[in-house]
Amino acid sequence: MLARSLGLPRLLFSLIAHWRQSAVFIADLLAVVGAWYGAYLLRFNGDIPKEFAATGIAGCLVALPIHAIVARAVGLYRGIWVFASLPDLTRILRAIFVSVLLTVVCNVFAGWSPVVPRTVFILYPILLLLWMGGSRAAYRTWKEHHRYGDLIARGQPVIVIGAGRAGANLVGELSRSAEWRVVGLLDDDPKKIGREISGNKVCGEIKELAAWAHRLKARHAIIAMPSMSRQVRQRAAAECLKAGVRVMTLPSIEDVMRGGAEAGRFRELSLNDLIGRAPVEVDDASVRQMVFGRTVMVTGAGGSIGSELCRQLVRFGPAQLILVEMSEFALYTIHEELRERADDVALIPIAGDVRDGMWLEAVFRQQSPSIVFHAAAYKHVPLMEERNAWQAVRNNVYGTYKLAAVCVSSRVERFVLVSTDKAVNPTNVMGASKRMAEMVCQVMQQGGATRFEIVRFGNVLGSAGSVIPKFQEQIARGGPVTVTHPEITRYFMSIPEAAQLVLEAAAAGNGNNVFVMDMGEPVKIADMARDLIRLSGYLEDQIRIVFTGLRPGEKLYEELLADQEETLPTHHPKLRIARARDVEAEWLDEVLAWLTQRSIPSDDQIRRDLRRWVPEYEPAVRPTLSLVARAPRTVA
Repeated sequence: MLARSLGLPRLLFSLIAHWRQSAVFIADLLAVVGAWYGAYLLRFNGDIPKEFAATGIAGCLVALPIHAIVARAVGLYRGIWVFASLPDLTRILRAIFVSVLLTVVCNVFAGWSPVVPRTVFILYPILLLLWMGGSRAAYRTWKEHHRYGDLIARGQPVIVIGAGRAGANLVGELSRSAEWRVVGLLDDDPKKIGREISGNKVCGEIKELAAWAHRLKARHAIIAMPSMSRQVRQRAAAECLKAGVRVMTLPSIEDVMRGGAEAGRFRELSLNDLIGRAPVEVDDASVRQMVFGRTVMVTGAGGSIGSELCRQLVRFGPAQLILVEMSEFALYTIHEELRERADDVALIPIAGDVRDGMWLEAVFRQQSPSIVFHAAAYKHVPLMEERNAWQAVRNNVYGTYKLAAVCVSSRVERFVLVSTDKAVNPTNVMGASKRMAEMVCQVMQQGGATRFEIVRFGNVLGSAGSVIPKFQEQIARGGPVTVTHPEITRYFMSIPEAAQLVLEAAAAGNGNNVFVMDMGEPVKIADMARDLIRLSGYLEDQIRIVFTGLRPGEKLYEELLADQEETLPTHHPKLRIARARDVEAEWLDEVLAWLTQRSIPSDDQIRRDLRRWVPEYEPAVRPTLSLVARAPRTVA
C-alpha cells in the first residue's frame, strides 16, 4: 500500500526498505567497475591505449547489469555481513563464475574492435573476488572487534575438549562471550595437537586435562564432541571429574534427534552423561501398529515410568489415552503436559484406585481400552518394609489382580505389567509383592484371550524416590551424603530408555512372557555419590560421604534372573525372555482368600506368609543398631 501511495516502482521501494542490502549491492557494482578497470591497468602496465579504453568502457557496461542480475539470482544479498562465512564465499564464487562466463559470451558476440583482451577476463574475476570477499571479511572483523573487542582477556578461562567442527564452532561462539575465555583445546587426534583454531592452540590429549587445567589456571571444561560415541564422551567426562574441573557438554547427536536438546547449546554435565547408555533403537513400525487408532490405558500415569510411557505413546497416535492415577496432583501435572504436546490424541484423566473393582468395571464399560500398561505400584523398599507391608501387598498384588480380571472379562487385547528386578529372589516385601503380581499375570493368562506381558528392569535415573534427588539435596545442604554400604550396587537406566523398552516388549510379546532388559553393568552407589559431588563443583574433602548401614529389606546386589530361570533371545538386543516357573491356578485362589481376610496381619506375619506364596522370597537380615554403628563412617 505504501509503495502504491508513493508511486514508487517495486524495486525502488525494496531498495529503500532494505537500505543495508542496497548499500552492499551498490558497493558490489562499484567493485565490478574497479575490478574491470584494475584488470585493464594490470594488462597494459598502467597505461591503457585509447583504442582499448573505448571497448573497455563498453565491456564494463555489459558486465555491470549481468553481475547485478546474477548476484541477485544466487541470493548474494540474503546474508548478514557480520556473520559472513564460508557459505557466503561460495555464493560469491558462484555469482562471479556465472557473471564472468556470460560477460565473455556477450563481449565475443558484440564484436568490439579492438576486442577485450583475454588477460582481462582472467584478471577481472580474481580482482572482483578479492574485492567482494575481502570487504566482507574486513567488515566482519571490524564489527566483531567493535562489539566484542573489549571482552578479550575477560571471562572465566575454559578448556574446550574436542577440536573437531563442533569444537571450532564453539570456540567462535565463546570468543564473543563475556562469560567465557577459551585458553586451549584438547583432542586425542595426534594430527591436531599443536595446531590452532581461531588463535587457540590444541594443547594435548584429553588424558592430560589435569595438567593443562593447572597450567592454564582453568577450572571449567566444555566437552564438544556431539558426534563421537557415548563411550568416548563418557571417558572425557570421567577425565574432567578426575581433574577436578567443572564440566559442561554439548548435547549428543542422538539427544538432538530425539528432541531432548538443542544443537550447539552447551549445558551442565549430568549423571546420565557418565553412566547413561546408548540410545534404544525401537521398532517404531511394530509399536505404531499396536497403538495407532486404539484406546490405551496407563495406570500410575503420573509416576516416573507411567508418565514417560504416556509421553512415548502419544507419538504413535492412539485414538484415546486413558490416564489412571491415584494422586490428584500427579494426574493434573501429566494431563496438562500432554495437552500441550498431543493435540490430536483424546486424553482422558481418571482419578482412582485400581483395587476398586466396581469402579474399574465402570471405567472399562465407558472407555473400552484395547491395551493396558500397568505401572501403578508401591515401589519404595524401606517404606514398604515396615508399617506399610500390608498396603504394599494389597496395592501391588490385589490391585494387579482386580485390574487383570477386568481386562480378561472385557476382552482387552494386551496387559503389560511393569515389574522390577527386586522381584527376583526377593529379600523385601516390595520385591515379593511384585513377584506375586507377576505370578498373578501368569495365572490370568491361562483363562482368557488377553495377552499378558511382564517387563522387568532395574532402577531408573532421576525417578521419584531414587537416590539421585536425595544425594543432590544433601549436596545442596553442604553434606554429608549418606550411602548405606560401600559395596552396594544397582543397575541403572534412563527413564526414556525404560519406557521405550516396555513398548518394544509389549509389541513383541505373544502372551505369558517375562521380558528382562539388558541393564548393562551395575554401578556402585558410592561411586555415583562421588561423581555427583564432583559434578556439583565440590571436592571430596568438602562434601563427606557417610556409610549408614543397609536399610530394612535392602540387599547389596540386585539380580535380573531367579536361580531357576533361563533366558531366550528376542529380536531386540536389549530384551530377553525369562523362563519363569509355572504357577498353578489354585495358588491364586489361596492368595485371594488371604488378601481379602478381614483382619490385618502384622508385618512379621506378612513376611511369614509371603514365604509360602513366593518360595524364592528370603527376608534380608534386619540390620541392628550395633551393625549400623560398626559400619564405616569414614570420608570416602
